[in-house]
Amino acid sequence: MTDITIIGNGNMARGIATRALAAGKNVEILGQDAAKAQALANELGANVKYGTTASAPQGSIVILSVPFDAAKSLVTAYGDQLAGKTVVDITNPVNFETFDSLVVAPGSSAAEEIAALAPAGANVVKAFNTTFAGTLVAGESAGQPLDVFIAGDNPDANQAVSSFVSAAGMRPLVVGPLKRSRELEGFQFVLMTMQANPEFADFNWDTGLAVTK
Repeated sequence: MTDITIIGNGNMARGIATRALAAGKNVEILGQDAAKAQALANELGANVKYGTTASAPQGSIVILSVPFDAAKSLVTAYGDQLAGKTVVDITNPVNFETFDSLVVAPGSSAAEEIAALAPAGANVVKAFNTTFAGTLVAGESAGQPLDVFIAGDNPDANQAVSSFVSAAGMRPLVVGPLKRSRELEGFQFVLMTMQANPEFADFNWDTGLAVTK
């Protein structure tokens, strides 16, 4: 049985898979390149399954750990194979040529565009776009557990992601419906620009957003 399918084999896939294994979940890695998917699965150990994106994802939670355009293509290609699943969009739709804007239209978000392409019965949830890969591998930032902001329209899907996040040693914060992804993507974009800004020399893609009280 597979609990979580992670599509992608990059740094974010590694980070999320590390937390999923810490939560005791059965993990499947799917990638376009079978050798890279196998290499990541072997690195993670614990009998992690692997395959290519030609295969239907087996997990009840499917995490799109790929760039925005690739995520849209995958959701379109999988079609009804995603029906009944919780589909997690982690993307930040940044214009990486200029690093000065988002590529989605005002009043929209990557998650909403992906949801519009998803089949009926697939529940798209925004999560993990505010966490960097290295902090996910470590499970913390500056000694503090990670806050994971979650937005989605289906309460059961939000709860499924929240339960996973909690089991992985992080704090889930459900911030509202899927349209709240607009704000999540916006303030993560600001945080990303700070990592690349030499005025913030101590920031090295290892920071985290947290709510304190």
